[in-house]
Amino acid sequence: MSQYLVLTAMGASRTGSVSELTKLVSECGCNIIDSRMAVFGLEFTFIMLLNGDTRAINQIEARLPAIALELELITMMKRTSGYKSQELTQHYHAEYAGIDQPGLLKTSTAFFANRNIYISSLKSDINPQNNIMTAHILFSLTENTSIDDLESSFLQLCEQIGVQGCIKKSTSNLL
Repeated sequence: MSQYLVLTAMGASRTGSVSELTKLVSECGCNIIDSRMAVFGLEFTFIMLLNGDTRAINQIEARLPAIALELELITMMKRTSGYKSQELTQHYHAEYAGIDQPGLLKTSTAFFANRNIYISSLKSDINPQNNIMTAHILFSLTENTSIDDLESSFLQLCEQIGVQGCIKKSTSNLL
């Protein structure tokens, strides 16, 4: 029977850590269904959705702590009930930029959450030279959602919070 495991690893960004983690996954007989990696300053985080039979998942759960200790990583694992492809047909990219202020990201993510819109990817950063915050949000819609109405509401929100923003069609649901 197929099992699923979400594995997250965080630690110092150095050559070889991701390679060692993917090697472990392979040695245990698991497949990587989905993954994301990002570097934040001098740290990195790597998240994977793994699939394997019960033996494979048990093996990775048993072996990961020793590898994490060796690589000086903090890891978390969570079994999950499965992988379901989203029935989302339209992908869009919302972006905005403006002087950083507390709550910008909270406000923009709440905008999508309040409309039950699935955010598939989010990237934000602040330029320390000019204090400009930029955010890129990829989201997906069903055919029943009007992008024109959504875009109009998003532009009104951007005006209210003092940022410049736009929504564009995207060919992917990942940044």
